Amino acid sequence: MITVFGEGRGFRVVWLLEAMGLPYRLRPVDLLNGVEKDTEFLAINPAGFIPAIQDGDVTVVESIAIMEYLMARYGPTPLAPSPHDPGFPTYQQFLHLGEAGLAASIYFVVGARLFAPESERKNWSAGQALGVFESRLTLVTRQIARTPYLAGERFTAADISVTYALELAKTVGGVTLGAAERAYMARTTAQESYQRAMDTCASRRAWLAQASEN
Repeated sequence: MITVFGEGRGFRVVWLLEAMGLPYRLRPVDLLNGVEKDTEFLAINPAGFIPAIQDGDVTVVESIAIMEYLMARYGPTPLAPSPHDPGFPTYQQFLHLGEAGLAASIYFVVGARLFAPESERKNWSAGQALGVFESRLTLVTRQIARTPYLAGERFTAADISVTYALELAKTVGGVTLGAAERAYMARTTAQESYQRAMDTCASRRAWLAQASEN
């Protein structure tokens, strides 16, 4: 049984597991109330960030690394095109762009908006991070003008990676997405695996609902 520690970016992992039909359990990790008290989790990841997984004797952290591990270990899967597939280079690019270019930058924007003192919510660094997000978003916009999904005609793990980042940006990052991005997200979140993952991740579902109301 694969154990997923934490929601947040762990939602990517849960979504992937649902799409692959793999059994797992979700173990909540409460970062806001002091992860230093969670000795069981810190034994898995002493750095104290989520997500992490435990798969037998194997422990992996970082959401994209976890996704790549699961697809390699339990694949092959249509969610990961083979290296000889014409869509593989684009798939690989957007799988990593979803975190390195999009989620990692909007994370600091969200942090400033939600947790910084009022006078620092639009500081220089937050503005720089937003600029990075917006520049990388142009690559997504260009690609989905060509194909319905990022690697071509079929849904892949790259769409899981990027959709998570766009949802974060739209819901709590203060980013207004264009019609093309909204239509793309409607396609990806219509996946049954997305709906099952949302049912599992109750804290994330409640958080997104609350954020949408504010």
